[in-house]
Amino acid sequence: MCAGRAAVGAGTGSPTVVPMPRPTSAPATPWRAPDGADAGRVAPPARWRTPASTVRRVAAALLVALIAAVGVGVTWRVFVGTAQGQAVDQASLDGAHIGQNRLWEVAEPVLDVVSVGFIAAAVVACAVIAFARRRWGLALVAAGVLAGANVTTRVLKYWVLDRPDLGYGPDFNTLPSGHTTAAASVAVAVLLVVPPRTRPWVAVLGGAYAGATGVSTLVGQWHRPSDVVAGLLVVLAWGALACAVLALGVDTAGDRRPPTAALRTVGRGAGTGRGPGTTVALWLLAAVTVLAGAAAAVALRRTWSSDDPVGSTAALLTSYGGGALGIVAVAAASSGALLVLRRSATSGADRVGPTS
Repeated sequence: MCAGRAAVGAGTGSPTVVPMPRPTSAPATPWRAPDGADAGRVAPPARWRTPASTVRRVAAALLVALIAAVGVGVTWRVFVGTAQGQAVDQASLDGAHIGQNRLWEVAEPVLDVVSVGFIAAAVVACAVIAFARRRWGLALVAAGVLAGANVTTRVLKYWVLDRPDLGYGPDFNTLPSGHTTAAASVAVAVLLVVPPRTRPWVAVLGGAYAGATGVSTLVGQWHRPSDVVAGLLVVLAWGALACAVLALGVDTAGDRRPPTAALRTVGRGAGTGRGPGTTVALWLLAAVTVLAGAAAAVALRRTWSSDDPVGSTAALLTSYGGGALGIVAVAAASSGALLVLRRSATSGADRVGPTS
């Protein structure tokens, strides 16, 4: 018998298999946790973004920005540039006068918050959050959204768009709403800089705050619904552009394990923005968008088809309710879209973890 074959045991008669020799060295592992608090814990496998996936993310964000920009133009053209649109918009504003005293007690404090100091405080807060996370680029991107959205609104309102005199309301333009733009831009700036775990709830609360501010301007008869919708769309466009910039990787941090990464990841996907919180937030925002949007469409369609949209109290209330619900729907849809874009902008850029 040759040496490589199985040899028969002396007492049992059963064959004994000669084991194969072990390799002298094991293959290298891609990454191991450093010594200390994370010793013994191996990081999740690296997942690197491909150029094609980056192009898709940037293209999606730019598409949303383009849709929002076109939406501003369509809103102005329909509700400011046509007599019927002006009538529907003005009916919503006139309807807000009914029962205004009680609602104004709630709306006035919301509007009092919005000011230049409020935006300056938001800039400082976003910078502090970004610096604490060692994501220096996020501070610049958030500041760009705040400045860009509010400057764009002023330029559109005072130098680009006009309001033809078609017999409804004053002949000076009020679209887009500056108060709504300020509130929504702050909400988006915060969404851009906070860690992934908190983004879903920031998106929900930010959308609620932007919508409440917009409805409050309608309650106070400061702005028509089209003004508010245009302001929300201006912010959506700038927020989408910010996500496109982040998707390009301009916010590449030198430290891939910032302080927020030291927090223990709880649950599957909790640190990546893909956990159950994101799903719940998106479903909630989608439900508000669909329900409020459908009700707004029914109410505004009835007002649009009316021979005299401002001829009765019922017509004014219908238009008022439709305008307010339309504002809520657009605010929720914008927050949901930006939550998806923000999550996608940095996903796959590095190892899975709370680093984006």
